[in-house]
Amino acid sequence: MDEDLFNMEIRKYLKKVGVSSQREIEKAVREAIRAGRISGNETLKARMALTIDSVDLRYEIDGDIALS
Repeated sequence: MDEDLFNMEIRKYLKKVGVSSQREIEKAVREAIRAGRISGNETLKARMALTIDSVDLRYEIDGDIALS
């Protein structure tokens, strides 16, 4: 295995995940505020799941996202 290539590929993937996840969270929160499902003052519980079937990886990260 080429460790340098592996490291670069992981970083590219995580950057893609980070950018697209942020966009989706922002879109969902703005829509929920518009629809009145949340007020915009909450702290949201979040969970991210990472799965790679071929190596049997299942990893979850829990966290909070404060809106104000």
